[in-house]
Amino acid sequence: MLRKLFDKYEPHFHEGGKWEKFYALFEAVDTALFKPSDITRNSSHVRDNIDLKRVMITVWAATFPAMFFGMWNVGFQANTIMAELGMVSQEGLRGIFISLLAGYDATSIWDNVVHGAAYFLPIYATTFIVGIFWEVLFASVRGHEVNEGAFVTTILFALCCPPDLPLWMVAFGISFGIVIGKEVFGGTGKNFLNPALTGRAFLYFAYPAYMSGDTVWTAVDGYTGATMLSVAATEGVAVMEQGATWVQSFIGTIHGSIGETSTLAILMGGALLLVTKIASWRIIIGVLVGSALLASLFNAIDSTNPMFALPFYWHWVIGGFAFGAIFMATDPVSAAMTNNGKFWYGMLIGVMVILIRVVNPAFPEGMMLAILFANLFAPLIDHFVVNANIKRRMARG
Repeated sequence: MLRKLFDKYEPHFHEGGKWEKFYALFEAVDTALFKPSDITRNSSHVRDNIDLKRVMITVWAATFPAMFFGMWNVGFQANTIMAELGMVSQEGLRGIFISLLAGYDATSIWDNVVHGAAYFLPIYATTFIVGIFWEVLFASVRGHEVNEGAFVTTILFALCCPPDLPLWMVAFGISFGIVIGKEVFGGTGKNFLNPALTGRAFLYFAYPAYMSGDTVWTAVDGYTGATMLSVAATEGVAVMEQGATWVQSFIGTIHGSIGETSTLAILMGGALLLVTKIASWRIIIGVLVGSALLASLFNAIDSTNPMFALPFYWHWVIGGFAFGAIFMATDPVSAAMTNNGKFWYGMLIGVMVILIRVVNPAFPEGMMLAILFANLFAPLIDHFVVNANIKRRMARG
């Protein structure tokens, strides 16, 4: 019935139809609900049962463990803090939402998830609406189909935001990421920077007080809660370990961006991406090897900088390291394309994130900048790999 309805009105959206300006939006809804009608049939084409839309849906689904755990953790941290401070409820629309559906009991999974959802869902809704608006606008102007990359960009951007980020900043950030980081270069497949990280970097440099510091990581107004990285950078590894164990950090019951705290949840989604071969294991291994080597080298140096003593296995479970390694570094558009190049691309990210975290005193987190830096060098890495392969083949011939 629905298919017949779409077929009936489809001619009106094609060129010459009365709704032709809305073709991009119609096509996006049509292919989201039904299998695309355009398929390859002759032997000159490579055929597969997965298209770009299904790839993007898979990546979107892979973020679910981090998303749901992130909502629970935001609520858990807030409910725990509120109990310590003697607070009985939140104020405003969020408070009304929480009171209608749950309470403020930190031992209740449901209460924690609802509390976290009161912060995450507005961020994600704003990101999604604004992001899709720009996608549809550019698709309509260019006269092509809506690309599904916005679905992934919006969820990744939302998950790497602090929980209490003002919604107008969320709109600015995703707008900058999609328009400047992707659309001005021609859209998905032509951008050389990860658009979600581009938007986050814009917010970090434009509004640093809302994207860093000790007051932005918990959903309780006026509460100061430092991240593990911040504690390690200012007070040392020993003090950091008093705040939470490595296992607690791996599970994710610590302060941080909504979807970045739980390495365990992130790895669950990463397993799906690796099994479906959407994410490159070479990039992930490269990130781990590069970070482990440089962190171990810094550990061997006697320094007054406390970050020199932070072991690589701690780097892996705090900050945005795991989220960046699994979801951001493996972006197939902005990453290296060649197999050998993917490993060296990952190595560069691993080295840069440790270098920024340890040596730069003003920026304890480094994954965002490390990936954006590597994005710029991905074409050069592939260039050297391809030339090396050509020289080897010519030497054998």
